[in-house]
Amino acid sequence: MTEPITITHSTEDNSPELWRLAALDDRRAPNGPALLAYVGGELRAAVSLVDGRAVADPFHRTAEIVEILKFQARREGAA
Repeated sequence: MTEPITITHSTEDNSPELWRLAALDDRRAPNGPALLAYVGGELRAAVSLVDGRAVADPFHRTAEIVEILKFQARREGAA
């Protein structure tokens, strides 16, 4: 991956993006707070801070992004 990844916390404003991403991944959108990863301004992956469930864009390489989000979620949980 050569593009920068921007990681943010979800807000209610991200709900439409999360629902769209979950629909692409054929999964349920994360409930509650989540970490979001953007690449080139597009939401590529999200990981729930409640249960660790992930959704990701199946049309892009996202396995590494999901692992980064899960790592960050574990760090925040330990803090």
